[in-house]
Amino acid sequence: MKITFYGAAQTVTGSMHLVETNGKRILLDCGLYQGHRKEAFEINRNIPFDASKVDAVVLSHSHIDHSGNLPQLVRHGFRGKIYARPEAVDLCGILLRDSCFLQQRDLEYVNKKRRQQGKHLFEPLYTEEDIDTLMPMMEPVPLYARREIFPGVTLEFSNAGHILGSALVTLDVGGGACRRHRLLFSGDLGQPNQPILRHYDYPQDADILMIESTYADRLHPSADDVEGRLKGYIDDIIQQKSKLIIPAFSVGRTQQILYYLNRLLAAGRIRQIPVFIDSPLSQKATGIYEKAKGCYNPEAQDLLQVGVNPLTFPGLQYVETPQQSMSLNELRGPMVIIAASGMCEGGRVVHHLKASVGDPRNIVLIVGFQAEGTLGRRLVEHTEKKVKILGEECDLEARVQTINALSAHADRNGLMDWFDGVGKNVKRAFAVHGEPDRVEKMVELLKEHGCPSAVAPVKGQTFVID
Repeated sequence: MKITFYGAAQTVTGSMHLVETNGKRILLDCGLYQGHRKEAFEINRNIPFDASKVDAVVLSHSHIDHSGNLPQLVRHGFRGKIYARPEAVDLCGILLRDSCFLQQRDLEYVNKKRRQQGKHLFEPLYTEEDIDTLMPMMEPVPLYARREIFPGVTLEFSNAGHILGSALVTLDVGGGACRRHRLLFSGDLGQPNQPILRHYDYPQDADILMIESTYADRLHPSADDVEGRLKGYIDDIIQQKSKLIIPAFSVGRTQQILYYLNRLLAAGRIRQIPVFIDSPLSQKATGIYEKAKGCYNPEAQDLLQVGVNPLTFPGLQYVETPQQSMSLNELRGPMVIIAASGMCEGGRVVHHLKASVGDPRNIVLIVGFQAEGTLGRRLVEHTEKKVKILGEECDLEARVQTINALSAHADRNGLMDWFDGVGKNVKRAFAVHGEPDRVEKMVELLKEHGCPSAVAPVKGQTFVID
């Protein structure tokens, strides 16, 4: 077996790992790199291998940093199957089209400048037609259903507890009549006991492990405090007649926030005020969540049993058109606006931030990981009272707050709990999906927990495993 790490190696974006075994080339994830626009565009448009020679893709989940370059893989000649959980297939159907739209809009902006400068114009990474070609190639595989995808190569998905449809990937590779290797890929491992979705599984007997490291160096605050902090921010904007702006990923984070707001209202702990979901994608994703009730955890199942939909409440409104979105900036608070993108790199939230960050009464609430180079990261780490938004320097007077307990990624304790449950037979471990200091910490932890061979691969590095 040979494994080459082409993405999410010493970084958290662009997950892409090529496994070559039994004469087949299997790609684990095919994600977009996210960061500085120019750097990201250059990385994403150059697939570092011959796409036509990839035999299959196994997708851990639908987030764009794991799935977003699939259409370009198809554009460059891939014609195999893409295996994913059914819910991930449904989510890819909306996420990839949204990503395509945002890329093309960004490209129009970039090409306008390049045209003025007399430079060669960039072509889009992919188009709607590429996605139309891609979607029939997706092969839904339910949880725990063992599927022989090639002779001597068997795939099984377990629950990763990260977002709806997220999977722990197990590949059994046979040599003759015997299993030679069992590779376990964590994808993104969910935080234990998060709302809505079930806790992650503990697949057994892997000898090769690829484990994410996003928060290997830290512990998340207790989730018990999330409702209290949300209540505090809402009470604040009610008093100030102002706005709470929440940049949130359309899949996973938006539904978590809806769940907590539902609980606060049902318990009478907050007053009903307008809550706007300003993202057509979030509306579609929430609809997919509502149909996937079999994936809910016992607490959410109990709500369903008494007729309560945990993802809606009085005062919740979905914003449809761009005109309706822009009109929110003219309204007086109190109000909550939940809008994509989660890292503030595009989408409607950018316009809300531009219109709102100059008012000290407003609150910007960051509820997820912010990759290096993104506007979200600059907001969290701001050291000056200025921030560039849509090419303009804006006064940053609004209060920027963070709730790390909403993370859908396991922290150090969660990661080690999972490793201790799955890692007793692991001989080779690879720390991926983490910034350099995080993967270094993960290697240290893996060694402390009984895996002396643990390493943190760099981009392009290949390992041969006998």
